[in-house]
Amino acid sequence: MVMNSRTPATADHPVLRVPPASPAAAAAYFGASLAFHADVSDVAAALAADGDPGFVVLDSRSTASWDRGHIPGAVHLPTALIPEQAAALLDPAVPVVTYCWGPGCNGSTRAALGLAQLGYQVKEMLGGFEYWAREGFAYETWEGGARRAADPLTAPVDAADCGC
Repeated sequence: MVMNSRTPATADHPVLRVPPASPAAAAAYFGASLAFHADVSDVAAALAADGDPGFVVLDSRSTASWDRGHIPGAVHLPTALIPEQAAALLDPAVPVVTYCWGPGCNGSTRAALGLAQLGYQVKEMLGGFEYWAREGFAYETWEGGARRAADPLTAPVDAADCGC
């Protein structure tokens, strides 16, 4: 059978073996996803803009990890300490954006869960500190400020934004 734009896709391959969700279900899912996640570039743009971004950034990693590099202005609160220290460090009226090392780590997910269970509005920053650094945004270490060149595989090198 020859496939064209008018021929229905078959389940002969893994992409469509499970059919796509209906447009309404997809809109609900992706809309919900945006309520739970923030993009590194969007967080950086909000922090760089004049005025209050309307949220606080929380680094949920260990002190050793924090010392190796963290987002300027972030609050350091390791996940294990959230139940006992969140109230002293965070305003419950201000949304929190959590991050950890990167996509291979679910520490920011655990931190977001812990904060949500305490009544905080929370989002998780996709990509974590790894993508913050890979996209060329400035960060702080125990030695001072640092910045890497943007990785062309993760960030637009010759454009103001990726067009997403």
